[in-house]
Amino acid sequence: MVPPNTLLSPGETRILICDELAPAALEIFARRGFEPEVRTGLKGAELLDAVRKVHAIVVRSATKITREVIEAAEELRVIGRAGVGVDNVDTVAATERGVVVMNTPTGNTTTTGELAIALLLAISRNIAAGDRRVRSGSWNKKGLLGAELTGKRLGVIGLGRIGRVVAERAMGLKMEVVGHDPYLMRTGAGSPISGVDLLDLDSLLATSDFVTLHVPLLDSTRNLLSADRIALMKPGARLINAARGGLVDEAALAAALDDGRLAGAALDVLAEEPPSPEHPLLGRDDVIITPHMGASSHEAQHNVAVGIADQISDFLLEGVAHNSVNAPAVDSETLRAIAPYVILAEKMGSFLSQRTGGPVRKLEVTLGGEIASKDASYLSLSVLVGILNQSELGVNRVNAPLIAKDRGIRVLTNTDGDSHSFQSLVKVRASTQGGEESHLVSGTVFGRAPRFVRVDDLHLDLAPEGTILITTHSDRPGVMGRIGTILGDAKVNIRRVELGASETGKPQFASGFLSLDSEPPAEVMDAIRAVDGIEEVRLVRL
Repeated sequence: MVPPNTLLSPGETRILICDELAPAALEIFARRGFEPEVRTGLKGAELLDAVRKVHAIVVRSATKITREVIEAAEELRVIGRAGVGVDNVDTVAATERGVVVMNTPTGNTTTTGELAIALLLAISRNIAAGDRRVRSGSWNKKGLLGAELTGKRLGVIGLGRIGRVVAERAMGLKMEVVGHDPYLMRTGAGSPISGVDLLDLDSLLATSDFVTLHVPLLDSTRNLLSADRIALMKPGARLINAARGGLVDEAALAAALDDGRLAGAALDVLAEEPPSPEHPLLGRDDVIITPHMGASSHEAQHNVAVGIADQISDFLLEGVAHNSVNAPAVDSETLRAIAPYVILAEKMGSFLSQRTGGPVRKLEVTLGGEIASKDASYLSLSVLVGILNQSELGVNRVNAPLIAKDRGIRVLTNTDGDSHSFQSLVKVRASTQGGEESHLVSGTVFGRAPRFVRVDDLHLDLAPEGTILITTHSDRPGVMGRIGTILGDAKVNIRRVELGASETGKPQFASGFLSLDSEPPAEVMDAIRAVDGIEEVRLVRL
């Protein structure tokens, strides 16, 4: 095995292309001296065998690069995703192995935004239903009365790159455009587009004639448009989703269409792809469903293919990782050494983002012990990615600093010779504007497993994974017992409990950190909040 920090010549480098790419990618590889192997449709044992001696893997969305695949690829250095989402790549496993994962975050922005506009136009005028009717032999427009877009309100949920494309084009169609973006709302940064006002989500749903989704699929956004939120939508509204399946409760959407509350929906993505024949939205004239083709244009496929070919070539020839989701310009040997701390740092950022009530404006990252001799800026970036990934689509360690600057987040990094008896220690403090709210988390790595060892003033041993229920409660008998009973009655298992005194100055209160095997339903959370002695309850998903 060649040492991972050694640059290979093009002739001894093996690149495996697992999904179809535009021919321009092969031309770029050839021009830079590489001869990739193209083998599409590989699965199971055949895929495991094919990757054993390769140095780079290129995929689109069809091939799944699992932990098993990564572990089988003994020489693997880089995985390139020709597109934005890396849902089909186990990035944690890649990071642990020191394998760089890179994507092409801007190659299909315009194409995906334009598809959302196409779906908007199509559903407003019943174009798909009219086409089906003519093909069936009928020339009858009865029941196909549509709606003009001019003067109508479009609610754009998520004002990232794609959401902004949609908003700007909709304004060109003379629509009134309003937006909702959780991070922008929390920071008070204001709308990024002149003429687009920001609204809270419920107000946007209640007043918009059309609603379009452009947010990532996270635990916090899964079923974002739940049955309750769909019930808030303006009667006769139409819904467009060209972002991610799972953002919409599809059964609730079908019910809203059945009872006539909504006039139609256009979806490029579904929670289950492809859908089963019994899916409640199939076969409806008031629904358009396309096969996840948001990035399917000649221009987008050319752009992402050219982008990933150039990026992988740069990495293999120069060791520089452009648009990496887990490693900016850091060599594989260093990444392998700090991999567990990279995962720890990102989880610390995610935890603090969810733990802090207001928008984070200041991050202080302190490294102590052996880890202090490594690239401190890289671990600070990992914390920042964890913070931003709670609200922003496509954040990586390349674009995180720019996004943080736009959102007014300051990052301070320093080292401390005192690691408090740990071999290495990472401390992160997150503060809101003016320091009105501030929370601290310290972590280390045992073996290669990340652990939180302190949260605010409580010293603990907490595995940062899954669902964690955080409580502030009266420090008296019975309170935690009542919480345990409520969770037990709901069949929610408590895997581990950490308890201790709450914040300094509140001696009558205690803090609880309950690691759960599953997420409690909303009614269970309400029951816990109603327990006598509960000051605060919060769920954190890691």
